[in-house]
Amino acid sequence: MNEARQKEAPPSPEELISLICGVAQKRDRNAFARLFAYFAPRVKSFLMRSGLEDSIAEEVTQEVMIALWRKASYFNPDRAGASTWVFTIARNQRIDRLRRARSRATDHLLDPSDEPDAPTSGEEIAIASEREEGVRKALASLPSDQATIVRLSFFAEKPHAEIARELGIPLGTVKSRVRLALNRLRTLLDSDL
Repeated sequence: MNEARQKEAPPSPEELISLICGVAQKRDRNAFARLFAYFAPRVKSFLMRSGLEDSIAEEVTQEVMIALWRKASYFNPDRAGASTWVFTIARNQRIDRLRRARSRATDHLLDPSDEPDAPTSGEEIAIASEREEGVRKALASLPSDQATIVRLSFFAEKPHAEIARELGIPLGTVKSRVRLALNRLRTLLDSDL
């Protein structure tokens, strides 16, 4: 009867350390069975109190116990007690599970940019064509030095510094010509509307 009571009594902190060391050093299955019997119900209860459903808490508990088996050699009794170490694993497993669930929940959401563009209507094509013609006329009315810089900057998408090097003019001159050209274009295009 005394032996049965000893088996029922929870292991002391020192015994838990010894059991984890047994798993780490000898892959002791009996030590792991005792650790499992002691920690599994406590970990599951902890996980359920932290908001996990029963079935998910059961799965995460299994993951925690597998991690205990695999990572027993990482346990350092000088840094933490056995229970602290196991419940830290449980907390981390819970966080990982929640992150995966959140990731799966957002994976099915489509990015609006993934949607194909709607077919362009004839009216939209006509409006775009008129706009392009207006821009061409406005560009043609600019002085050639301003028109060249606008074409290089906006159509060739070159940075102002590169335009300055290419044309052999100061950067400030490029910027002022762009500003003057845009003001002139704005005036010309606004008057067409």
